[in-house]
Amino acid sequence: MSFELALVAVAVEAIVGYPDAVYRAIGHPVTWIGRLIAWCDRTWNSPDQSPDERRLWGVATLALLLLVSIVAGRVLEALLPMAVCAVLASSLLAQRSLHRHVADVADGLERGGLVDGRKAVSMIVGRDPERLDEAGVARAAIESLAENFSDGIVAPLFWLAVAGLPGGIAYKAVNTADSMIGHKSERHLAFGWAAARFDDLVNLPASRLAALWLVAAAGFVPDGSPQRAWATVRRDARFHRSPNAGWPEAAMAGALGLKLNGPRLYDGEVVDDPYMGDGRAEATAADIRRALQLYRIACGIQIAVLAILVVLSLPS
Repeated sequence: MSFELALVAVAVEAIVGYPDAVYRAIGHPVTWIGRLIAWCDRTWNSPDQSPDERRLWGVATLALLLLVSIVAGRVLEALLPMAVCAVLASSLLAQRSLHRHVADVADGLERGGLVDGRKAVSMIVGRDPERLDEAGVARAAIESLAENFSDGIVAPLFWLAVAGLPGGIAYKAVNTADSMIGHKSERHLAFGWAAARFDDLVNLPASRLAALWLVAAAGFVPDGSPQRAWATVRRDARFHRSPNAGWPEAAMAGALGLKLNGPRLYDGEVVDDPYMGDGRAEATAADIRRALQLYRIACGIQIAVLAILVVLSLPS
């Protein structure tokens, strides 16, 4: 059931996405999860507590999120037909929205130059866009595409396939918690520790799969190279500050012949990260278009592999 659920979910999301009318009417699962996380943060994360106490409450928050997610998923699977569950599960994926946001950056650079490019990229990255030149804007968009391909598409689909709707919802809850409280600010360093570490763990298999899909797709884009992509992953992925983001970013850099990651500015401070890849650093809007083509093909490969698993799992 889980393979079929995942296949129908990813197909529905690829075709229609998450309709704006539905979002306006009932919101989105991420917003519902976010409200629970925000409540826990307000209620359980007090500056008067010691770091150990805040870390313990952070563990409690993670446990509550997992419990609510798994119970909700199991109840829905028990009450609803598989097709309806798959439609609900499609909201946990972000193929179309990720493509649109990254394409907006290419559109901005092509139509409005650096000003519009910076404006568009500010919607998908955390770094200061005003300090980016056109190449920096293009690289930031491509890096975001690679990282979000892993944790916005491959990871939720993996957990849907492995553990059904409860697995998909639980993954999305963990990933949302990492986004909201997993950063190293003074308020969240201790409280968000459990969410950040657990997010690293549940994203580990997907980041490797995402790199594999990108390597496989590299032979189908202009000037792409699966061999160069694989060599870059093997050489550079482990040097990224994230145990997971380096895999798809290195695969993307090698596939396209670019140099990604590297030193950049966050919150007014220079983050001196190593480069992924040894190609051109001067990325352009055309490179964003090539990255999107690579992304679409990688998504198609992933769907094809999932369809094969569905066929293999059918009773003989």
